Amino acid sequence: MNLSVSIGGGLTLKNPVMTASGTFGYGEEYSPFVDPGLLGAVVVKGLSLKPRAGNPPPRIMETPSGMLNAVGLQNIGVEAFIEEKLPFLRSCDVPVIVNIFGETVEEYARLAGILDGVDGVHGLEVNVSCPNIKRGGITFGADPAAAAEVTRSVKEATRLPVIVKLTPNVTDISAIARRVEEAGADALSLINTLRGMSVDVEKRTPHLAMVTGGLSGPAVRPVALRMVWEVRRAVSIPVIGVGGIAEARDALEFLIVGASAVQIGTASFINPRATLDVLDGIRQYMNRKGIAHIGEIIGSLRTCGEEEA
Repeated sequence: MNLSVSIGGGLTLKNPVMTASGTFGYGEEYSPFVDPGLLGAVVVKGLSLKPRAGNPPPRIMETPSGMLNAVGLQNIGVEAFIEEKLPFLRSCDVPVIVNIFGETVEEYARLAGILDGVDGVHGLEVNVSCPNIKRGGITFGADPAAAAEVTRSVKEATRLPVIVKLTPNVTDISAIARRVEEAGADALSLINTLRGMSVDVEKRTPHLAMVTGGLSGPAVRPVALRMVWEVRRAVSIPVIGVGGIAEARDALEFLIVGASAVQIGTASFINPRATLDVLDGIRQYMNRKGIAHIGEIIGSLRTCGEEEA
């Protein structure tokens, strides 16, 4: 049984199960429950040039079939990550994808340059769901030209594979995906969180200090699945499915519509071993169906009128 997949830029994973940025810390936090070396890749918590304290609490709120978070991209900064967190990940025999973000195009490029050639870093995931302070706070990922500019700047600054993580908070995600592909992205991951809010009806105040936050969890899965299906038909580079995956059946849906790999996020807060459970479930499915290679599943969706092979 062969579960290996290619996610672009010459990067091949032993299996298609990855962690989602912001939900698995820097890897070591989950080590009592999960051997990272069993996963396809570990995507670490988003990093900025300098440490960030994030937003004030309350900044997490459970919602029906999901959660809202307004953590604010709290992180230790790229230099501290290299010195303090990366040594553990180097010992795990797993590809490490570093999620990066900035408030200007120059910050993205600087981060990519710092991480280029660092031992133990195998790829970059570029979070474009961030405000561009030079353009009045407009989100990079909501503007096709800005998303392409960030992608191009990162590609010029590094030899590492570049995965661009797309925001769902746009009118046409496929149009942005095409511009990012044209700018040189090796792969795409989607979706990031959907913007939402929750209100305390007794106090008549928002549950989150920042009023709105990012919605994740099973509630967003149908939206994420639809967007992955649309984007996969619009681009030729690999797509990584993210959004509400909690069990193997969820992951298989994304693979069937064309995702080359999947990321497990919010489910890990409920079940720290969710990544391994999903992986085991994929193996069981392949065994039950007599499937020898994961590639037989990827992009195998049959629509109305198509007969089963």
